[in-house]
Amino acid sequence: MLTMTWAPMAASPGIAMTFMNGSRRFLDTNVVVYAYDVSAGDKHRRARSLLEDLWESRDGCVSVQVLQEFFVAVTRKVPKPLDAPSAAQVIRDLARWRVHSPNAEDVLAAVDLHSSAGISLWDAMIVRSAFVLGCDVLYSEDLNPGQSYAGVRARNPFA
Repeated sequence: MLTMTWAPMAASPGIAMTFMNGSRRFLDTNVVVYAYDVSAGDKHRRARSLLEDLWESRDGCVSVQVLQEFFVAVTRKVPKPLDAPSAAQVIRDLARWRVHSPNAEDVLAAVDLHSSAGISLWDAMIVRSAFVLGCDVLYSEDLNPGQSYAGVRARNPFA
C-alpha cells in the first residue's frame, strides 16, 4: 500500500516537464525511501512534505540509480515494506520528474569526483546526476550539509 496520497503532476505527452522557478532539486535515495517508510517517524513526515513540495513546484529530479535503490530498500529493507507493484507505481510516478540515466562518461566523471572529494563512488554518481540535470540542491543525509560538490549544494532535510 502506498503511503503517499497526492496525484503526480502530469506532463504533456512528448514534452519534458518544465520547472516553474528554474531551481531544480535532486533527491537522494534515502529521502525518497523515508517518504514511503511509515515507520520512519519524523523523517517520514519531513520527506513526505519535501516530495509534496517538489510535486507542486515541479522542481524534483532523480536518477535511475535512485529509482533502483529505492525499489530494493522499500521492498526489502524497511520495517514495513511495500509490495513490488506498489513500489513500481512509485517509480512510475517519479519517472514523470526529470530522470538522469548515467552513461560511461558519467561514471568516469564520478570516479574523478570520488577521488577529488573523498566521497563514495555511489554518492559521486548521485552528485554527477544532480549536476547533469542542472540541480542546485541535492537533498541527502549522506553528504556534508552545506558543502558544494561540483556546484551542487548538499542539504540534509532532516537536520
